[in-house]
Amino acid sequence: MQTSLPPCVLFEDEHLLVVNKPAGWNTHAPSPYAGEGIYDWLKHREPRWASLAIIHRLDKETSGVMVFGKTALANRSLTEQFTSRAVRKKYLLLTDHKLKSREFTVRSKLVRVGERYATGATGELAETRFKLLDSALRTPHSALVEASPLTGRTHQIRVHAAENGFPILGDTLYGGAPWARVCLHAAELNFKHPATGEAATFNAPVDFAADARSALRAAIVEPEATDAFRSLHGASDGWPGWYVERLGDYLLSQSEGELTEEQRRRLEKIPGAKGAYHKLLNRQVRKTNAAQASPKLVAGVAAPERFTICENGVKYELSFNEGYSVGLFLDQRDNRRRLLTGHIAADFKLQTSDSRPELLNCFAYTCGFSVCAALAGARTTSLDLSKKYLEWGKRNFALNELDPAQHDFIYGDTFDWLKRLAKKQRAFDVVVLDPPTFSQSKEGGAFRAEKDYGRLVSAALPVLKPGGVLFASTNAADWPPEDFLAQVERAIRAARRKIAQQHYAPQPPDFPVSRAEPAYLKTVWLRVA
Repeated sequence: MQTSLPPCVLFEDEHLLVVNKPAGWNTHAPSPYAGEGIYDWLKHREPRWASLAIIHRLDKETSGVMVFGKTALANRSLTEQFTSRAVRKKYLLLTDHKLKSREFTVRSKLVRVGERYATGATGELAETRFKLLDSALRTPHSALVEASPLTGRTHQIRVHAAENGFPILGDTLYGGAPWARVCLHAAELNFKHPATGEAATFNAPVDFAADARSALRAAIVEPEATDAFRSLHGASDGWPGWYVERLGDYLLSQSEGELTEEQRRRLEKIPGAKGAYHKLLNRQVRKTNAAQASPKLVAGVAAPERFTICENGVKYELSFNEGYSVGLFLDQRDNRRRLLTGHIAADFKLQTSDSRPELLNCFAYTCGFSVCAALAGARTTSLDLSKKYLEWGKRNFALNELDPAQHDFIYGDTFDWLKRLAKKQRAFDVVVLDPPTFSQSKEGGAFRAEKDYGRLVSAALPVLKPGGVLFASTNAADWPPEDFLAQVERAIRAARRKIAQQHYAPQPPDFPVSRAEPAYLKTVWLRVA
């Protein structure tokens, strides 16, 4: 399937991928189960990016131009150019302090001191040229400065600015005044093209006053294909306990309490929404009826009883009137895309044969995974304990011009039906396991993810073809990913089967992970021999 480029991509050819990294996104994942960095997200997104290589890095809170290599020639050439200081880099920074002169150069040796770097008697030499600019980007209380690092040391510009009396706005680690973001941006990158030897220059504008949270979403969401995403994610975006999603023309706000006046004002600043709803996050949701659990209109005009959003070019029906859930879990967007494109990760294709794949979607809910697989040519079986949701799923099929009659929809308990399908010797190329954290049925009894996930995997393996792909997911927030994976792997070993390929996929970048807002979603794709 041909897909469009994410908005963060500035340029691509056979050898190079140049991007404009937004502030608040790591260059690469800081740990195995943390949120993906821009490098990881891109590397696993397209087959042609599977060999993507990091040539240089930007700090998480620094935005701007980055180049990745796609070929051995590009990697070798760019590494040599960076090492020999042939690459010219220009950064822009804002400070609320005065500079000692309009132009000057700072040279010092940098050493690490805890989380910071500082000038020391030993360490690596760092050299930065600074130049005060006259620009409309300045404000009455700030100065815009151009910084040209002649070396590439970690935190170099930040240290040199702070130690020379003009810390960067927002860079509180180095004494900068509080700001919505660190006001440091890689504005320009100049180097010789690895293949042609011609000069190549790439630029990216910046607006330090713009909302950095919105800029992050704008970098990853293709507006012509997707109008549903998380626009504000709790403490990672500076609002602990509060979450806001864009759902087409409407906003869905979620927290454990009623909206505060400050939150209402923040909602009003989100452009383009016809109406806004608020949902109380309630741990006792099963004890409430649909009307009590449904989101309530708090601003603008009411949504129709059913309305449509678009994600990766796929249409889904949503509703604010059906209870706690509105019809789609946005944190699975990238995983639905994997089924849509048939590309799981670098060197991990969904299908290894040309035959029409068969997919079993357990706990199917409104059949989002099934719709994507069907659009990619698979024959799907959707299994759920709710007839209402299966009918909703059929409408999602029809929305995308897919004939529901060409696919199976099974009402019933997942454990019961996995036994039945195994007895009938049904076998699937892909089995999707995305259960609720807790569920209960007459046939299967209570299911608790942390306690019973291994039992679920064991039940699913008999219907998974040798060499088939198992997708396992949970949003049990307090369950460590290592323990989740261990339980899945134990069940596979106990069935005397082996994992041939594995890709762990955390929540997407619009659900940013931070110390204050740890990752909660855990998903893994496994090819099981």
